[in-house]
Amino acid sequence: MKPGGEGRKTAICSLLVDEYFEVAFGGGTGPMENERTSGQESFKCPDDFGFYPHHISCDKYWKCDNNVAELKTCGNGLAFDSSDSKFLTENCDYLHNVDCGERTQLEPPISTPHCSRLYGIFPDEKKCDVFWNCWNGEASRYQCSPGLAYDREARVCMWADQVPECRNEEVAGGFTCPAAGEVSGASGSFSRHAHPEDCRKYYICLEGIAREYGCPIGTVFKIGDADGSGACEDPEDVPGCEDYYGDLDLKSIRKSELLTGIQNEHRKPSNQAPLKPRPSTGGPARPSSPLQE
Repeated sequence: MKPGGEGRKTAICSLLVDEYFEVAFGGGTGPMENERTSGQESFKCPDDFGFYPHHISCDKYWKCDNNVAELKTCGNGLAFDSSDSKFLTENCDYLHNVDCGERTQLEPPISTPHCSRLYGIFPDEKKCDVFWNCWNGEASRYQCSPGLAYDREARVCMWADQVPECRNEEVAGGFTCPAAGEVSGASGSFSRHAHPEDCRKYYICLEGIAREYGCPIGTVFKIGDADGSGACEDPEDVPGCEDYYGDLDLKSIRKSELLTGIQNEHRKPSNQAPLKPRPSTGGPARPSSPLQE
């Protein structure tokens, strides 16, 4: 071998390697230390640590740890919540709770009985008053109170006549409001009516639509002196309902109700606006960032 041959050979090899990386990565000697390539995707970490949304997928995000990026995927039916401006929170939440913006792509749905995706809150396929809370494909059944239906847009139980898909459902167990002008003592289009069987229940008619209500525990509904009127009173003051609560200690119940009411008043903000009566959906737990297996 001629003198200097080894040196020239090494230089040529080095040049070929440099040219390869120039073509493959656009310059330098390879991917930057804080850039991670995943298939055809790559992400450059803005900081050493953090959680960053994927640019087109709402259920994917990048986890940066010590300047190394890792592509993560939320559980099927969840999306990455990117509302933390400091990018320090790793949180996958229900799809309806996340503003995806332009991140419109999602992983294909994985369905199980009653669950369109593995995670989420879904209406029943047949019954208007039933919905399902799905957690990793396991469905828990919830049912709205009588006369209510599950609204798939608002995701709460509402009066059935206010839910487009359920307007034909009975709102008050078949009770029909009197025709306009039939109730002489009613105030305008508003009236109250006793339940035919249950002393504690009563109906309110508003604009011809009946809705079922119940008196506070310890009281029953008493028909008023005028047609279409009434109020919740002590059982002993309502003929035929004196024994409605049997042997229950009504004094203790009323005391407990009173204390609860006082505590709730103290907790209420002074400027709180009155809310329309709306039952809870049962409070399905907020997701705690489950990831796709």
